[in-house]
Amino acid sequence: MRNILVVSVNWLGDVVFSTPVFRALKAAYPGARVCVLAVGRVREVLELSPDVDEVIVQDEGRGFSGALAAIPLAWSLRARKFDAVFILRQSLSRTFMAWCAGIPARVGFPSGPWTRLLTHVADEEGCDLIHRSDVYLRVVEAFGVKVRDRSCRLVARRDALESILDKLRAKGLTGDERLVVIHTGGNWALKQWPEASFGELTARLTREVGVKVVLSGGPSDVARVRRIAALSGVDPVILAGETSLKEMAALFKRAHVVISADSGPLHVASAAGANVLGLFGPTRTEITGPRGQGRIKVLRHDTHCNKAPCYYLECADNLCMRSITVDDVIQTFKILKS
Repeated sequence: MRNILVVSVNWLGDVVFSTPVFRALKAAYPGARVCVLAVGRVREVLELSPDVDEVIVQDEGRGFSGALAAIPLAWSLRARKFDAVFILRQSLSRTFMAWCAGIPARVGFPSGPWTRLLTHVADEEGCDLIHRSDVYLRVVEAFGVKVRDRSCRLVARRDALESILDKLRAKGLTGDERLVVIHTGGNWALKQWPEASFGELTARLTREVGVKVVLSGGPSDVARVRRIAALSGVDPVILAGETSLKEMAALFKRAHVVISADSGPLHVASAAGANVLGLFGPTRTEITGPRGQGRIKVLRHDTHCNKAPCYYLECADNLCMRSITVDDVIQTFKILKS
């Protein structure tokens, strides 16, 4: 097998969790070219995987319209003569596309009547109880690929490391400081720690521990980060909205510790080799815990309502996240750095 296509998942954290798939394929087929078909918003993180040779960007589409939109792409893929395609999640349009592309081996999870278009079907039993990485690895295992390493790995780019150092110097840092990066965001509010808690944590890390705190985030996080900085009463470095995803990975790699709720950036940090402290509430580490290269500590309290992963987005009190105290985080931080 020389030419392999992987059809990616769509969300940042899930893409990180899929990186062991690419490594398993490279180990099973030395010299093979591994290409990944993905939506544009996850391209940058895929380009940080050392086991991905090329990212092919696909426009997003759903249902029957998505299947129709997949036809022109299928013809372009047919010309590339892929030997096998691994579809990491159930998808009508992508299964149809793989069939139209004439790829001989088509591997994925059952997808109703479209399952007949697959040549190898992955076992979906119990997938809601195992780690997301293990779910994606079931797809390659269904083809007989042996998995020897289930850790998630990304490699920060040298140019991004140089760029982030320039940005830190522009903020008045010398480059010798002990940096703690706090990522305050989350893709839904139920997973976010209170802003007041982040503010107090920023102040105590600065005054009691003597580190320099950097507040990271994307453009949507800027307003929240500024409120947290104001609540802290100290002077953290604000880089929210000022970095690309590749620069953010480089920033995490440069940090002594990254503190974040369960989020895509937490998993990017862990996969890039950072020491991470995760704040978990409604989600469970057995399913979406960090699986990266650095040291990992996770804070999570059993509040009875979160014994199983909770997706009740209208939750009024967010007890599972509020139960984590700043003292908890400070104590765990000291253990992580000991």
